[in-house]
Amino acid sequence: MVERYARRYGFDLGVVYDNLGEMLDKTKPDGVVAFNSIYGHLEVVEACAPRGIHVMVEKPLAVNSEHARRMAELAREHNTLVLTNYETTWYPTYLRAFEMAVIEGSLGQLRKILINNGHKGPREIRVNEEFLEWLTDPVLNGGGAIMDFGCYGANIAAWLMQNERPLAVFAVLQQFKPDVYPEVDDEATIVLTYLGTQVIVQASWNWPINRKDIEIYSVTGYIKAPNYTDLFWRLSEREQTQSARLTPEGALHSAPFYYFAAVIRGDITVRVSKQCRRPKYPGSTSHR
Repeated sequence: MVERYARRYGFDLGVVYDNLGEMLDKTKPDGVVAFNSIYGHLEVVEACAPRGIHVMVEKPLAVNSEHARRMAELAREHNTLVLTNYETTWYPTYLRAFEMAVIEGSLGQLRKILINNGHKGPREIRVNEEFLEWLTDPVLNGGGAIMDFGCYGANIAAWLMQNERPLAVFAVLQQFKPDVYPEVDDEATIVLTYLGTQVIVQASWNWPINRKDIEIYSVTGYIKAPNYTDLFWRLSEREQTQSARLTPEGALHSAPFYYFAAVIRGDITVRVSKQCRRPKYPGSTSHR
């Protein structure tokens, strides 16, 4: 795999190590981006935190709460950051929807939030075999579609609900394609019940099209963000539906790598605490 990517992108195999500790000691990086198996995230933090190296992992943070708590402990002990990258963090439509619904209070009391994520399935969209091997492993990935795409819903729900703890969480997992994904779920629906608000997360490897969209409904109106750039809203029954086409606020808020580098350099200060509070961008809260 390394040789295949070296040919494609033209990098020297001399920069590749087969031992993480050796690589860290020889190269002394300021930060490490770990987009390996979810189970392997803890191992990366265990190697980096004692060396004072910041880490950004791909979503979700961990396969279980035990791993997550251990990573938080290591980050606090060694005064390093552990960030989790969510692609939807960089959607300007999501940010504007949050500003309208939460900061400006344009909708009033939120009643129902629908969060839909997924695609036809990892094999169907032809991800590489090395990725597919751990993505469909219940230990290495922690689950199937519920982990791959349900984590977006959990993240966005916590953001929109201002980290209010849900009264109840209920989930239904199914295997529509057991012949393709025999070890993990490929369909997941999660219902989070709050006082006065319901959140429904639909995570699937069975959508006919790629989906990352949210719909926010209140007692008076709604906001819909069907994609990265398009936003629709109707704040009351008397109004007509309005729309806008949005773009990111510069390079810094368009990709995780720019953001991670800025955090390391001190150009951005992420809000850090033992308990998550109110990040400006979903997914930008970290634990120290």
